[in-house]
Amino acid sequence: MARQSATQHLGILEDANLISTVRRGREKLHFINPVPLHEVYVRWVHKFEQQRLALLHDLKNELEGDKN
Repeated sequence: MARQSATQHLGILEDANLISTVRRGREKLHFINPVPLHEVYVRWVHKFEQQRLALLHDLKNELEGDKN
């Protein structure tokens, strides 16, 4: 990936508030912002994960003969 492409992608991530940047002289350091990523997880991923885990739990109980 070219440097210009990477810089453009980092700019998009920064505009979306998924990363934060700190300038130190000529350097520009990038850090992941976990808050919006967690919000995406809670809003979209978590609901699908719960159903999948419940199905796996039920399958485990069925295979082991456990009727709890």
